Amino acid sequence: MKPPARAERPNKAQPAAARSVRADAQRNLDALLEAAKAVFGASGVDAPVREIAARAGVGVATVYRHFPRRSDLVAAVFRREVDACAAAAPALAREHEPFEALARWLRRYTSFIATKRGLAAALHSGDPAFDALPAYFRQHLEPTLQSLIDAAVTAGQIRDDIEPYELLRAVGNLCVATGEDGALHSRRMVDLLIDGLRFGAPGAGLAPKRQRRSR
Repeated sequence: MKPPARAERPNKAQPAAARSVRADAQRNLDALLEAAKAVFGASGVDAPVREIAARAGVGVATVYRHFPRRSDLVAAVFRREVDACAAAAPALAREHEPFEALARWLRRYTSFIATKRGLAAALHSGDPAFDALPAYFRQHLEPTLQSLIDAAVTAGQIRDDIEPYELLRAVGNLCVATGEDGALHSRRMVDLLIDGLRFGAPGAGLAPKRQRRSR
């Protein structure tokens, strides 16, 4: 009777190598999206692909392997920035009082608007590749902002008639300034808007609380 065959040892090197390849690919992708964001912000979405590749430290072929069409890259940059903006809220809520967390997140969102402005021409071009992005924006950022608003309202630190989409639009409208002092002007206007959120809050002593509108 033949002895049972020795079971082959699992090849531990292969999974480790695969993980290393995946990690390298993710680093390349992250670097590529960060480079694209910077280049789009400075030069617009029609900037040469080689400029993005050089900034990311990858080859042009790597860009096209991940994003065969320019619209794929633009959409990926937009979604990545939306995700990062939404992900900032929980940490801010843990580390700060409700009003301060809300204020810091709105300033973070102001920075996102600067990125969005760099993508604006493409996003409004009518390309079907961008059709799903407005819904992606609202589905991720409205609940995020609502949670921060609710915490600040519960704490009596802001008025209670604020709708998240209205606030997102208000900040966007305040960030249209251009020129050398455009960014500074926008930040100052957003700071004034943030301060105004406290008008009518129970703890602010500024005015009676207004009736909250039904949703």
